[in-house]
Amino acid sequence: HVQLVESGGGSVQGGGSLTLSCAASGYSYSTWCMAWFRQAPGKEREEVAAINDVGTTTCADSVKGRFTISEDDAAKSLFLQMNDLKPDDTGAYYCAADHVSSPGCQMFRVVGVPGDLKYEGRGTQVTVS
Repeated sequence: HVQLVESGGGSVQGGGSLTLSCAASGYSYSTWCMAWFRQAPGKEREEVAAINDVGTTTCADSVKGRFTISEDDAAKSLFLQMNDLKPDDTGAYYCAADHVSSPGCQMFRVVGVPGDLKYEGRGTQVTVS
């Protein structure tokens, strides 16, 4: 039973920082790709950052230079370090994962951006004022 549990969201002022965490369980962590998505009211869902099974990462242009995705394989955890936060970063942030053989992870390997990933957490809210 795959579970992804996000934490670390909160309210910060512009220019501040937050670190999101995603605790994963129920699968062999090292053979999956993972990503952070966000959803703001009235806006389309956006892929923020992703990392594949060999450690290749990608970030959306809107967060490059400010956000960093990383993982701790031993702890089966995914992180998103967010610096210089802006009001446009406000939204619900979701951790997602899928096996490396899935279409979403294969898309990541081929074009550098993940497609839809099968498993997702319930999200953590980030509010920047």
